[in-house]
Amino acid sequence: MDFDMLGLQPRLVAALKAQGITDPTPIQKQAIPHAMNGRDVMGLAQTGTGKTAAFGLPLINALMSQGTAPMPKTASALVLAPTRELANQIAEALRAFTQGGHLKVAVVVGGASMNRQIDTLRRGADLLIATPGRLIDLLERKAVRLDQTGFLVLDEADQMLDMGFLHALKRIAPLLPKSRQTLMFSATMPKLMADLSAQFLTDPVRVEVARPGLAADKIAQSVHFVAQDEKPALLARLLSGHESERALVFARTKHGAERLMKKLAASGFDATSIHGNKSQGQRDRAIREFKEGSVTVLVATDVAARGIDIPEVRHVYNYDLPNVPENYVHRIGRTARAGASGRAVAFCSEDETGALRDIEKVLRTEIDIAGGERWDEGRPARGGPKGGRRRANPAASAPANLGAKPKPSRRRRGPARGKRMSAAA
Repeated sequence: MDFDMLGLQPRLVAALKAQGITDPTPIQKQAIPHAMNGRDVMGLAQTGTGKTAAFGLPLINALMSQGTAPMPKTASALVLAPTRELANQIAEALRAFTQGGHLKVAVVVGGASMNRQIDTLRRGADLLIATPGRLIDLLERKAVRLDQTGFLVLDEADQMLDMGFLHALKRIAPLLPKSRQTLMFSATMPKLMADLSAQFLTDPVRVEVARPGLAADKIAQSVHFVAQDEKPALLARLLSGHESERALVFARTKHGAERLMKKLAASGFDATSIHGNKSQGQRDRAIREFKEGSVTVLVATDVAARGIDIPEVRHVYNYDLPNVPENYVHRIGRTARAGASGRAVAFCSEDETGALRDIEKVLRTEIDIAGGERWDEGRPARGGPKGGRRRANPAASAPANLGAKPKPSRRRRGPARGKRMSAAA
């Protein structure tokens, strides 16, 4: 099946071909026909499977068919995203799909000029991509109204719930016509998501291409059991094995991410950071430099977990394990995108043992050990003898052409060779 068979307009199919996109992904094959038939859709798929096109192409196709310009201060379609990075990523993709056409794509996110956004909305927008907080600010200023918005998309809806946007969604949704079409996409399906679906969707079609919470098959995962103060040296050693390839490093806190980035930069790595203490301009610049390859290491908090779509990211390091286990899936989903392979390496200190167990429950499997001795060694492994889990197969722990494979890391090790870092991160 190709995009012609999905019923998209020839102009849209041609725009896709111009970008080298000819074959729809599984989530696109399932979701697009239902969306084009006007049905509400609840889409479940892991990150990196093409969800943006799964909802974006039907919206664009419908708006192209309408052929009418939006009225001032209105939006024909609204896409809500949890983070600024994801909103900008969606807008970039939709603009590529509409290139050369008459449809106007607008983005409103926090951290950017409110006056400039008000001026943009004064002329109306065919496709409005927004974060909930900034949209509510603009609604309160009467800079935009949603009574003419016939399409609503909730992208990464589970993260919106995690970030406390439920109240905002309940304020926004009633402002749209009751006859709207609603599409909801998510990587996981917690119980609250089912409740949200019941509130905002009408008789939805549920499409699912992978069990929620599972990581992409082409991601080689491994874990190092390492003391917290030994993490910097281990990270430096592993990064030294693939300095020419992009690596995304996740830290738990904003201050921790910034400190780690500065230590990496001082050790000779081309590194930058992105977190909540950065201005929008700084965040945009960091992602642009990372995408262009002028920096090869991006240190981030979970603000970036779903907002980066860069196929060249080959390595993801969970320097700190996330407090929310589902966020592990979203983090490592930044690699192995668009059919590529990638590697995800986790660092587990003794205090993070419980977090690792929770992550493995979400994955429904155990992560292979690449180095160190597990902290809860006496716990029987699931499906194996007492005394811990299997070691990572060196041949499987890193896909081909991903640089040096990680060497086993024991609980006590000295500084990294070549590039030294101080102990505190």
